[in-house]
Amino acid sequence: MLNSFIYLHGFASSPKSTKAQDISDRFSQIHIKLKIPDLNAGDFSHLTITRQLNQVAAEFIHDDSLAITLIGSSLGGLTSAYLGEKYPQVQRLVLLAPAFEFLSHWLPKLGEEALKRWQQEQYLLVHHSGEGRELPLSYNFVTDAAQYLEKNLQRPIPTLILHGTEDEVIPITASREFANSRPWVKLVELDSDHALGNVSTEIWQAIRSFCHLGIG
Repeated sequence: MLNSFIYLHGFASSPKSTKAQDISDRFSQIHIKLKIPDLNAGDFSHLTITRQLNQVAAEFIHDDSLAITLIGSSLGGLTSAYLGEKYPQVQRLVLLAPAFEFLSHWLPKLGEEALKRWQQEQYLLVHHSGEGRELPLSYNFVTDAAQYLEKNLQRPIPTLILHGTEDEVIPITASREFANSRPWVKLVELDSDHALGNVSTEIWQAIRSFCHLGIG
């Protein structure tokens, strides 16, 4: 089978994020192409997890000769986990601070009033780090995300999770709970926050080892 590596960036991010570019550069140095689709798809305002799943699956769904490794950051990590559950071509997952229980961590920070206003007005301005500005996001993002439950992720696919113990967005406990009940998941806890910016070397070494890409 042909090995294919795909990186999924996080929420309100882009293929040009620091993490995406760092990992892409490291893959290039060992002469492996890392695909990084733009999950904003030119329309961040109507982003949903379902749209992300369909967009990424379209890259490999008709090719049974591919052995896919998905490397996903934050919401891209959550999306990767659901792709791994559904598609047998996905044979390995690397999840960087995956956004497990995303809504339960994010929505309370918005506050009840802002959440109610979002539901009524249908759009909420969200800071998009990839664009460097605020963009409107449809409330459909919330209703779509609510149907995805981590308890349904039960396919025993080799999975590596790298998560910072000081993560201020998705607490490390979310990954601990996920890994505890799934023996095929290896959790590596790092001394870092959600961005994992200070541990890029450790992340790459873990990816190389887990994906059997050699040493160095």
